[in-house]
Amino acid sequence: MPPLLKADKKECDVLRPLSEEIKELSPEQKVPYVSRIRWPDLFAQIFIHAGAFYGLFLVFTSAQWATTLWTFFMIYSSGLGITAGAHRLWSHKSYKAKWPLRLLLAFLFTISGQRHIYVWALDHRVHHKYSETDADPHDARRGFWFSHVGWLFLTPHPEVVIKRAAVDMSDLDRDPIVVWQRRLYIPLFALLCVALPVWVPYYFWNETLVNSYFLAFHVRFATTLNIAYSVNSFAHMYGNKPYDKNIMPTESIGVAIGALGEGWHNYHHVFPWDYKTSEFGSYKMNLTTGFIDLCARYKLATERKSASKEMVKRRALRTGDGSWHPGLWGYGDTDQPQEEIDEIEEK
Repeated sequence: MPPLLKADKKECDVLRPLSEEIKELSPEQKVPYVSRIRWPDLFAQIFIHAGAFYGLFLVFTSAQWATTLWTFFMIYSSGLGITAGAHRLWSHKSYKAKWPLRLLLAFLFTISGQRHIYVWALDHRVHHKYSETDADPHDARRGFWFSHVGWLFLTPHPEVVIKRAAVDMSDLDRDPIVVWQRRLYIPLFALLCVALPVWVPYYFWNETLVNSYFLAFHVRFATTLNIAYSVNSFAHMYGNKPYDKNIMPTESIGVAIGALGEGWHNYHHVFPWDYKTSEFGSYKMNLTTGFIDLCARYKLATERKSASKEMVKRRALRTGDGSWHPGLWGYGDTDQPQEEIDEIEEK
């Protein structure tokens, strides 16, 4: 289980004065940072992934096909709790959601096991505000493995702790669903991340408890974690930069497919408030956008924010690496209505 970061309101109040004092220190007065391994967190990662490898063995030897399908379904349904919930809704406020949708997303996010909503959103806001600096929790400048998983079992840089205390989280303090999911996270984790996924195959189609446990918990949990980790690693290192060549995040089609549309990361870091997290008008490589739009049809999602086509074009031409092209990056897609194309050409 990933660590529960100590970032509650009381600690933030204590750390804010400290952050001001540290800012006043000269470079000579600041103590060099040396990271240390947090052994319980490292052992948790080893436990999850070792069980996942054994679970993969069971997939090809003894598990029922229904259990494998259930595991796959749980990976991507819980993934929506991360992408549409903790990320696009609670971290970036890129759209608003009625309470039934927020409750569903909190339920799915808890199944994913990636800590509680508040601390996930806190670290993500810090990451965007201080990306690729010492204050970035998973600073990609420190290498692939650190940004992928190392940051979860190494002590954070002091600047990360300071900036966590300075980020405004008052909107989530006012969201009762976020507040209660945070307060009850430990029993909810045990019930929704462990017990429920394992119980379903065991009860409904008489899967063995061993197979159900290693597939529906270990394989599912490790896969969900590594898909999320890949946004911090692969999508910050490999790919082109059509919107801003001066930042590390890239456009990664592989991550976009695996992470339900979260791999268009160069765009996302340029326009973090865009609910689509990409320029594409198609849902083929951004299923989360399709899910949000479906919810909007039933008035569960409202006030979706999105960058205008002209805004995207101006930014790409001004700061992109030259790889942006209307037909390749969104304009002129085969699914784009002709009236949109005509409107763009008329401006």
